[in-house]
Amino acid sequence: MSGPHPTPETPRATAPPQDTVTDVVRWAVFSCVLVPVVLLWYGTSLAGAAGTALGLAAVTAVCRLLLRQSERVAARPPSEDHTSRRGRHHRSGTGAHRGRRHTGGSTPVG
Repeated sequence: MSGPHPTPETPRATAPPQDTVTDVVRWAVFSCVLVPVVLLWYGTSLAGAAGTALGLAAVTAVCRLLLRQSERVAARPPSEDHTSRRGRHHRSGTGAHRGRRHTGGSTPVG
C-alpha cells in the first residue's frame, strides 16, 4: 500500500460549513407545500388551503430576507468608527448639559 495514511497529526479534509439559512428556507418551502396538502386532506376548502399557502410563502420570504441581512451584518468586520460613537445619553462637549437653565452672558440673575 502506497500513499499517506491519516494519522492524528495529519489534517483531514473537512466538509465545507453548511449554509444553515438555506436549510431553514428549504424546510420552510417544504412546509409551504405540505401544510396546504394536509389541510385539503382533512377537508379544508381549496380557497382556505391556497390562502394558507400564500401566507406561509409570505412569512417564509420575509424570514429569508431577515436571515440573509443578519448574515451580512455578522460577516461585516467591526469598524473603528462604530466603537468610537457614544450612545444617546453619553454626550460630551458643548451641549452636554442641555437641561440646564442658561442665562444671557454675565448678567446676574435676580
